Amino acid sequence: MRLITITAAVSALALASACGSESPASTEATLESPPETQQEAALEVDVLDCGTIEVSDLDAFSSAGDYAGETDTFTDSCFLVRHPDGNLLWDLGLPGVLAIAGPQTQQIFTVSLEQTITEQLADRGMSPDDVDYVSISHSHFDHIGQADQVAGSTWLVSQKELDAMFGEGAEIAQEQQALFSLFAPMEQKVFEDELDVFGDGSVVIFETPGHTPGHTSLQLMMPETGPVLLTGDLYHRAESRELKRVPR
Repeated sequence: MRLITITAAVSALALASACGSESPASTEATLESPPETQQEAALEVDVLDCGTIEVSDLDAFSSAGDYAGETDTFTDSCFLVRHPDGNLLWDLGLPGVLAIAGPQTQQIFTVSLEQTITEQLADRGMSPDDVDYVSISHSHFDHIGQADQVAGSTWLVSQKELDAMFGEGAEIAQEQQALFSLFAPMEQKVFEDELDVFGDGSVVIFETPGHTPGHTSLQLMMPETGPVLLTGDLYHRAESRELKRVPR
């Protein structure tokens, strides 16, 4: 979700843990081709509560202007994907400092967080060291806020989104740079178009640009239900897809 007006307030809380706006180290491009036949791996998916965003006026969420005056509450979810060959954390939610600071409000947005990713992993008998890979649908602050908690993981990132974050000529506000800098310690695996994470077709990241230049979606081949698609902010509301609504 593109919450421009609240970014400065929340990011300011995270400045103490940020380490400058340097770009992450390696940007060597790699791409694993998906296999010819997809296999159904023994996937398990846990949904983590990575924050809540209350919106007092949804006018900005529809170019048609038909949401003006409406309110809504969005759940900011992260997804822990467990595969026999490793664990992937998809999206990184709101900044962890909100769990201490409490709800923060600016203009039409109120953001809050009950538990950090680290705390929710502990509830499952896990630690950040158990997260092999992280990937984000896109680089808006409510999807990257807790990168510092999984700094030892390998970051799977599309070249387009990496360029939008750190490339020459990228126009990034100072407070956003503070959050981007949390990715600096991570090793990278950079891809173009799509990435078959475990090489068996069960977990595939692919580009769905528009909301950001390198916005991506995640396809999971679940053993019992078949394909499941996690679309990030491709649609903010279920009805947005049916009504063909996009943010202003």
